[in-house]
Amino acid sequence: MIIDDKIFEHCIHSIEIKGQELQLAAPIAITGKFDYASFVKERDNQDLNPSQQGSPVQIGVDEAGRGPLLGSVNIAAVLLPNAWSDLIANLPLRQTPLSTLTDSKQLSEKKRDALYPLIRQYAIAYTIVEVPAAVIDQVNILQATMLGMRLSVEMLLEHLALSLEALSLETLKAQKGNLITTETTQVLFDGNRYPELDYFKLNSIGIDKSAVDCQAWVKGDARHTSIAAASVLAKVSRDQKMYSLHAKHPQYSIAKHKGYPTRAHIEAINSYGVLAEHRRSFAPVKQALESA
Repeated sequence: MIIDDKIFEHCIHSIEIKGQELQLAAPIAITGKFDYASFVKERDNQDLNPSQQGSPVQIGVDEAGRGPLLGSVNIAAVLLPNAWSDLIANLPLRQTPLSTLTDSKQLSEKKRDALYPLIRQYAIAYTIVEVPAAVIDQVNILQATMLGMRLSVEMLLEHLALSLEALSLETLKAQKGNLITTETTQVLFDGNRYPELDYFKLNSIGIDKSAVDCQAWVKGDARHTSIAAASVLAKVSRDQKMYSLHAKHPQYSIAKHKGYPTRAHIEAINSYGVLAEHRRSFAPVKQALESA
């Protein structure tokens, strides 16, 4: 089986949560890529380099936009080349195109914008998930974030499983009974918690629960390169949506506050009303609706 490099787009209209099908109030958009050629090259390099054999595949996950009153919360998951995926303090990105990468909050907007296309270009794989305001209102911001993290990771794992199958890793399957092992797949989430993945679904494509090592990394975006890369993709993709909204509704000055609850933003809501993209379950927006 041959898999071409993939750029993919999906819209999720419903999702199963703890055995119950949830019809989403609005679709969740997922975009990303899986560079099969680069993935094969990584595997070949590991075979040729004994020191890299058994090195875990590391997927970093981060979000942007939990606090704003407006727009989606964006979640990204990134799989960097193995040699680039390590603690930032160990300087794995030195002399690479991503040498300036660190926590997106520590980078200027100009530097984030410069890194954004480079991360998408050089990452072996990535996903960007946009969970819209209507879904945030439907399930609350924490659950919306967890849902986005879950979807971002599951999408990459599905493509990873397909790629491993395409490589015909019969020895690995014979030894472990599945396509991915705990020694080869780690998922590093920024923060102090991570979502429960749909292991029934993953198992159906050859990924056992024991095959995925999920880890929560407090301040992980400042500690690990893959999480830092995810933080940039999440932040810049969300900012791009905010600029698009600003062009449609300039009176709200969205380009300045990016949807966060600044005084100017709340005054604009009170003066011009609530937009369709506002989060109605958030107190300032809720109060504006009640007083209208």
